[in-house]
Amino acid sequence: MNYDLIVVGSGPGGYVAAIRASQLGLKTAIIEKAELGGICLNWGCIPTKSLLKSAQIFDYLKHASDYGIIIDGTVKPDFTAIIGRSRTVADGMSKGVQFLLKKNKIDVIQGRGSLSGGGKITVTDSSGADTIYGATNIILATGARSKELPNLKQDGKKIIGYREALTIVKQPVSMVVVGSGAIGTELASFYNSLGTEVTLVEFLPEIVPLEDEEVSKALARSLKKAGIKIMTDSSVEAVEVKGKMCLVTIKTSKGTEVKEVETVLSAVGITPNIENIGLETAGVIVERGKIKVDKYYRTSVPGIFAIGDIVPGQALAHVASAEGIICVEKIAGLDPEPLNYGNIPGCTYTTPEVASVGMTEKAAKEAGYDLKVGKFPFTASGKASAAGAKDGFVKLIFDSKHGELLGAHLIGSNVTEMIAELVVARKLEITGHELIKSVHPHPTMSEAIMEAAAAAFGEVIHL
Repeated sequence: MNYDLIVVGSGPGGYVAAIRASQLGLKTAIIEKAELGGICLNWGCIPTKSLLKSAQIFDYLKHASDYGIIIDGTVKPDFTAIIGRSRTVADGMSKGVQFLLKKNKIDVIQGRGSLSGGGKITVTDSSGADTIYGATNIILATGARSKELPNLKQDGKKIIGYREALTIVKQPVSMVVVGSGAIGTELASFYNSLGTEVTLVEFLPEIVPLEDEEVSKALARSLKKAGIKIMTDSSVEAVEVKGKMCLVTIKTSKGTEVKEVETVLSAVGITPNIENIGLETAGVIVERGKIKVDKYYRTSVPGIFAIGDIVPGQALAHVASAEGIICVEKIAGLDPEPLNYGNIPGCTYTTPEVASVGMTEKAAKEAGYDLKVGKFPFTASGKASAAGAKDGFVKLIFDSKHGELLGAHLIGSNVTEMIAELVVARKLEITGHELIKSVHPHPTMSEAIMEAAAAAFGEVIHL
């Protein structure tokens, strides 16, 4: 069995690469050891958003009277049904990927793939039988898994990772979430909304530490207001499971304290899946735990490529997809533009949501730029007031010399849907004044982008 291209892994990097390859006329196969769609569709982005939507609906119902709606009787969440809905959504997306692969005439090979050298891959199926396949080109897209710390070993029951958090049978009464990146804050927000007593522990001084400092502080205020206890400059030193409870030793700037909770969720990051895929056999070079690639995702071995969470760059689904397309187009003889990692949007689906692209204010200052910074709060937005979603703001950072948009930082309702405008603006090198003169519809949340740009240049109307 010989192919022009074999892709190992069917996540948002792998399946997108396979489909683009088929579109370009390459005979393509994809190897997957678990569910089609990978972690994102089955155990990450998609089911998490389903859970958060259920929590949002529940929150709306709890505050229905704010909108002039009276609900007689008790409104309560059905935790089992909420988890069940998320699994149904994930299963539907996985079936969608299966349909797309079939539509594009891509062979799906079920099993674990490992490089054998010389353009060969050995696939081990569920029975342990091996089959060897050949390919002119091989793309590794094996993704990542929940990272385990030595003092925070996951047992899948009391000390869990994100995967177990999406399928847990009984809602915990109390929970410590370790790590305040997107995974940690989103799951903390979900469980808190349904009534779990949540403590969020972050080693660094601010939560969502990759975001602009003002956004981090604003999100912390909102999460605290919602009832989440936040402990920054803190670290979990040990967890002792005692019967049905966990004793969590937390080191803080003021000393050490022990919290008793039902569940501990480890959300301290991810570990690339690069073990047991034949990298040593094939001679593929690994640096600092990730596969070394060039701007077209070529590894140190001709004909072997790597994309997604196993290579340097942001570990995001949309990044993996973009990398897959660029990689395949280069293989097919096209001349794709290399990916600009400085213009990748990041989104966190808490309440309120967070979205950003480009440099933070601190990073821009450290880079030596003279800045013009504009902010527009959603308290001044008619649409936000009508929607009852006045938390948050839009913050835009410009180079004062040329008016270049260096960074955009949004926190508020639906801002993950608004960030794409600013990604395109940066891609096209739009200036602040061009944003100001681009008429935005009224009333919308997106008007805040125009107003924030105007604020930066002293032209804001509604502040």
